[in-house]
Amino acid sequence: MTKKELDYLTILRALSEIPFPVGKQLLITFLQGKTNDSIERNKLQKLPSYATMAYTKEELADILQNLLLNNLIEQISIPTNTFAKVLQLTEKGKQELKSPTLHKKKLAHAAQTYELQISKQEKELFNAFDFFLNQFNEAQKKAITSPAKHILCIAGAGSGKTTVLTKRIEFLTKYKGINEQNILAITFTRKARQEMMRRLGTTNFHVETFNSFCEKILRKYTQEIYGKPVHVMTYADKMRAFRLALNNLSINPQNVIQTYYTIGQQRSKTEEQLMRNIMHDCFTILDYFKLQNKPLEPFIIDHKHANSAKMIHKVCTFLEHHMKNNGLRDFTDQLLDTITFFKKSPQHITQYTHVLVDEYQDVNEAQIELLKLLHPENLFCVGDPRQSIFGWRGSKIQHILNFEEKYPDSNIIPLQVNYRSTKPIVKFINESIKDMHLPDLESLNAKDSNIYLLKCNTEQEENALIIDKIKNADCPLDELFVLARTNKQLTQLSEQFKAHNIPHIVKTDELRNPSEDVNGAVTLATIHAIKGLEAETVFLTGCNTNYFPCKTSDHPIIDLIQYVDYDKEEEEKRLFYVALSRTKQHIYVTYTGTLSRFFTQEMQKHVTKTNEESQKPLYKIQSSKTIHAADTIVKLKEWRTQTANELGVPAFLIMHDKTLYSLAEMKPQNIIELQSVHGFGPAKTQRYGKQLLDVLWG
Repeated sequence: MTKKELDYLTILRALSEIPFPVGKQLLITFLQGKTNDSIERNKLQKLPSYATMAYTKEELADILQNLLLNNLIEQISIPTNTFAKVLQLTEKGKQELKSPTLHKKKLAHAAQTYELQISKQEKELFNAFDFFLNQFNEAQKKAITSPAKHILCIAGAGSGKTTVLTKRIEFLTKYKGINEQNILAITFTRKARQEMMRRLGTTNFHVETFNSFCEKILRKYTQEIYGKPVHVMTYADKMRAFRLALNNLSINPQNVIQTYYTIGQQRSKTEEQLMRNIMHDCFTILDYFKLQNKPLEPFIIDHKHANSAKMIHKVCTFLEHHMKNNGLRDFTDQLLDTITFFKKSPQHITQYTHVLVDEYQDVNEAQIELLKLLHPENLFCVGDPRQSIFGWRGSKIQHILNFEEKYPDSNIIPLQVNYRSTKPIVKFINESIKDMHLPDLESLNAKDSNIYLLKCNTEQEENALIIDKIKNADCPLDELFVLARTNKQLTQLSEQFKAHNIPHIVKTDELRNPSEDVNGAVTLATIHAIKGLEAETVFLTGCNTNYFPCKTSDHPIIDLIQYVDYDKEEEEKRLFYVALSRTKQHIYVTYTGTLSRFFTQEMQKHVTKTNEESQKPLYKIQSSKTIHAADTIVKLKEWRTQTANELGVPAFLIMHDKTLYSLAEMKPQNIIELQSVHGFGPAKTQRYGKQLLDVLWG
């Protein structure tokens, strides 16, 4: 452990020493050993932490952002000035000072480098089975044929892990005499399961997701487990239960939205979308307490969110009782009920000699418990710590990092050749996680590649640029991905795609299998929802300091009640890596404002083309003074003032001046045209669309 790894503690210590909450700039000045009136007046230079960090202003700001993301410090408003923000330690931050753990959660702290070792006997085996293995590299051959009881295959992006899994099953059954019925392969998604079954070419193998495996057990022993019929809740069941909860608790849907979300969050979605998200959050909270084996007690969080927390707790309590009384279970219940049943009735545990697990970096405690109960003689796991991105959902990267410690006799096999992407792309993505100290991937693909870094003035211009590139793309539409960090970004993009008649599907974490995959369509997706997939050309939008790492959240209460035992910023960086590594040949990275610090100087050396110096913006809104009729601007501002007064909010929260000028310049004549105006999404269109068209056209 280096001293630098623990420097974040100096910042926490400084906040504990300074006798009042301080602004970010004052804290940085204090830590650098500089002075100003406030430091002199309050004699802060006499404190032990003064002048203890020889970092640049930018480096200190990065460390502060990490501490904010990990909830070790928080920003609060000053009572006399709600727009001024100051920093203070959280309870979690105070605990971190007493017992530091954050530095231990970084991959560089725990990750190890494994060299591929091929014995003479293995080489002889490879030669003997050349007819079966000749298309594979040495590491893949070892993963397919190794006789070790416990194997972890660290499979980098595009390294052929699905092929290795299916070929190992084929090798075991064809050449090692293992009965198909004694093999269980576990994937994480239905699509991965279907793909594995397609490659195996038979349905005799047991290929399941964790949930489908558990559901079969629960259905087989329903009477013994529940004593009554119980079935899995569908999405429609959840929404009906949620609305029933609101009705029984006499909670108005509009009040739910206004209590749960800020005005800014409300602006980006329709009422229906907001309600769906709240419903999703309620069931996520239920899952969290179940997985933690905790009763659903009232949430203890800050005063600011107290009303929201109280309301959500009432809804969750109703849902918990509703599910129990009506014989309903969700995906988390499938897993936990199966574990409970196996513990009570071990004679019903299916015996497999070989269990193979995909995406092992994403397993949670309950899934590990299930694997422990299955207790196979042979366990083969495939995963990649570089792509661990579901810590917020309970996954624990420690399971893949500690595999060798858990199984001392294990064989660790690294797959480091990327067959998906070109050499320039692989070098580029390696740079994005250099500080995690993991081995670089290699590529044998010598095709030409393009890596574009394109800056735009506004998100409207950014979306227009992407649409322009897609319209002129020389590859099939289904070989195009547009990836974003948040659902809000996707909603805006989707509306623009509709306006330009571009066929597309939208994948979010809540909606991972949309009207199932339409052929010949562009895929718009959050990065979490696209994992495991690939395309010839990828657009990554919003690569700025707002989204990477992400400063916004659509799930306020979840973020506050979940105790997360991982480094949030590092997971955000891994998410960035996952996005970049989806591409086979070309990638466009677009952004407004300040480029994310995740896009390092070393990465910029690999960029093929930028537009910062050589290219003018594609779409520029002209000055209102030269093209807007004065009376239109006046009318729009009068409408904004009146609306703000009615809602009791500042005028800028209704609409920014830039949006008003765009409206006056473009003068949209209908709802479709209105949605192409800067700053307009479906929520704002639904709320204000008709009023604005009336103002514009009388």
